[in-house]
Amino acid sequence: MKKNKKNIKRAVTLEGMMTFGMLETGLRALDFECCEDVEMEQFITKCKVQGMRDGNIYVTELPKRTKNKPIFRDDNCSFSHGKDGRYYFYFSLDDDCIDELPEQLVRQASVIAQKIIRELICQ
Repeated sequence: MKKNKKNIKRAVTLEGMMTFGMLETGLRALDFECCEDVEMEQFITKCKVQGMRDGNIYVTELPKRTKNKPIFRDDNCSFSHGKDGRYYFYFSLDDDCIDELPEQLVRQASVIAQKIIRELICQ
C-alpha cells in the first residue's frame, strides 16, 4: 500500500497468509487466506500485480474496458468510432475460410465504405 497510499479513500488491513507459485501452464498463481473473521463484498476484477524482490506484492485494479458501439456492421466486420477520436474497422474470419479471406475482406470493406459515403452525403 505504500505506493498508492495517498490515492486510497478507505483501506482495510487484514492479517493472513499468502501463497504464490507457478501453475503447470507456466502462469503464476497467488492466493491470500485471511486469518481474521471479516465480511466483505465479493468481487472479480482484472488487476495489475507487481511482485517485488523483497516479497512485497502490490495489486491495482485496472480500469474497465469501454467498448466502441458499432456504427455499421456486416457479416464479419464492424465500423465504429472510439472515445479516443479514431475510427476502427474490425474484420474477422475463421481459419477454415482462409481461401475466402481476400474476397470477403474487399467485399465487406466496400459495403461499409458505401454506407459511410451515403451517410456523409446525407449530412
